[in-house]
Amino acid sequence: MTSPSPNGQPVLEPLRVAMLGCGVVGSEVVRLLTDQASDLQARVGRPLELVGIAVRRLNRTRPGIDPSLFTTDAEALVRRPDVDLVVEVIGGIEPARSLILSALGNGASVVTANKALLAEDGVTLFAAAEKAGVDLYFEASVAGAIPIIRPLRESLVGDEVTSVIGIVNGTTNFILDKMDTDGAGFAETLAEAQALGYAEADPTADVDGFDAAAKAAILSSLAFHSRVTSADVYREGITEVTSTDISSARAMGCVVKLLAICQLSPADPDHPERERTVSVRVHPAMIPRSHPLASVGGAYNAVFIESQFAGRLMFYGPGAGGAPTASAVLGDLVTVARNRLRGAAGPGESSYAARPVSPIGNVITRYHLSLEVADVAGVLATIAQCFAEHGVSIQTVRQQGREADAQLVIVTHRASDAALSATVEALRGLDVVRDVTSVMRVEGE
Repeated sequence: MTSPSPNGQPVLEPLRVAMLGCGVVGSEVVRLLTDQASDLQARVGRPLELVGIAVRRLNRTRPGIDPSLFTTDAEALVRRPDVDLVVEVIGGIEPARSLILSALGNGASVVTANKALLAEDGVTLFAAAEKAGVDLYFEASVAGAIPIIRPLRESLVGDEVTSVIGIVNGTTNFILDKMDTDGAGFAETLAEAQALGYAEADPTADVDGFDAAAKAAILSSLAFHSRVTSADVYREGITEVTSTDISSARAMGCVVKLLAICQLSPADPDHPERERTVSVRVHPAMIPRSHPLASVGGAYNAVFIESQFAGRLMFYGPGAGGAPTASAVLGDLVTVARNRLRGAAGPGESSYAARPVSPIGNVITRYHLSLEVADVAGVLATIAQCFAEHGVSIQTVRQQGREADAQLVIVTHRASDAALSATVEALRGLDVVRDVTSVMRVEGE
């Protein structure tokens, strides 16, 4: 809509934006909305007017932002009849879910960065958006500024994606990278990451893999057109990764990374009726230094995609931080604003394939094991027999140390996770095995 101005030129009615949250990311979104107002108007075709910001506390100082915009009544803000677009950057499950549903029900399009909510209950949000005929966009929920959601949701929708492997948590990548380059242990490297602001005071979500698991659920849902939640994702963190593991990887020409691995099982030409499955997992793994993901250092993220027709694609960039994440939010905001002016909505949920998630026991890969063993005659034969009994083939064996310090480092050929787990359990019951000190998957070969 337009209205006449005093000089006779038409005045474009703005699209009105409500913000939920004004932390590191939210305050940067507000700044960009203000500083880039004229450019955003040119790209959208209408001004974007910020009409309210919901926060928990009004007494916090937020320099450069009009204090009259702040409110603690988030529900009233999203229900305002003049609000066209809502940006949610408060995180967590509640009240974010209720507020987003209220906004969608009120006819507003929503842009969110909330990976935890999308991974837990995205189906409810998508259904509400479809019912209201509005947009739900979430580029900022995975890998910060890296454009990865839109390629999976739109650019590759005519292709068959077979694999998505990514470094999607900057905190853990910083820690593992420092352990590799500096030879430091996990605890001291985590402390350094906290001092530099790369890790939270409570780093559990990052170092135990919860953050990466939520992102893996989102990526696999999009890639394989199936509903995958965070509960479906097998998860291991990096707290048990040792300097010895890092050194062993280096000796193999590998590096340790926390990977989100989403894979589609291959079609069986002999049994085309056989259902294909999805495997989704997050865990530390050794990958060859020649692999594209191996060189991703510091707090950066990268996602490596393989598809039937496009082949191999790599997306790389800063995975967190106010400005990079705000860039992704603003990109979505411009898109949903354009859609609103056209009276259209972008892509919604695509779950038509409904492929089941395969249990971790069915995953097949290689493994690296470190065993503390008795330095006695026949120990190697006993251990090799244990592997053979469980159908796990040994590729290489290396002995380190003597007597009380004797250690075997074993790398297997490809085997199922279930077979490897059974082997490890049996090894722990052998008299000649003092301890199984490390088990790590070897990927990317």
